[in-house]
Amino acid sequence: MKAMILAAGRGQRMMPLTQNMPKPMLAVAGKPLIEHHIVNLKAAGITEIVINLAWQGDKIKDYFANGSKWGVNIRYSQEVAGGLETAGGIIAALPLLGDTFIVINGDIYTDYDVSALTQLHLQAGEAHIVLIENPPHNPNGDFALSHLSSDSQKYTFSGIGRYQADFFNDFEQGVRPLGPILAKRLTEHLVSTELYIGQWDDVGTPERLSALNQRQI
Repeated sequence: MKAMILAAGRGQRMMPLTQNMPKPMLAVAGKPLIEHHIVNLKAAGITEIVINLAWQGDKIKDYFANGSKWGVNIRYSQEVAGGLETAGGIIAALPLLGDTFIVINGDIYTDYDVSALTQLHLQAGEAHIVLIENPPHNPNGDFALSHLSSDSQKYTFSGIGRYQADFFNDFEQGVRPLGPILAKRLTEHLVSTELYIGQWDDVGTPERLSALNQRQI
């Protein structure tokens, strides 16, 4: 099992903190946000990790190198300066990821145990995503649970999921967000879901980062 951490975003809402620093390198509880993901993946037995890079990506690469310090093997997927959005970044990295893999947004902080995703049995073309209760900044949610109708209560996509590589077969490389693909595949009954009730923070603004660090002291 391999995992991909999405770390190519510009982080405009985090300015000025991201003026010269990629958002996943901002510190939470004394170490870069992305480092928490690497440690958690290693604890789950996942040691093959791909990180996509765009804005200030060299700082991530310089800090983590090949990942040996953390007991993992890191490979990098370099993107164009503006990045490729979430799905675009995954599609570009498919040659590095194999037939099935986990994806985690690099700008979240969570205690979700990704080892649960390694136990799933997915069919060809399927995906499984983790939803969370709606935070204040996304009160209307994104997707209903897959076993309910699409007009049921919607929850927020956590940025954590597992995918079969052929889930992306119909989509060409380029700048492409993941949300519309998930919405389409949900209507095709190719996406299963779970609702996670636990710690999850979207580190999307300086205020949220400060509040998270206050809770982690």
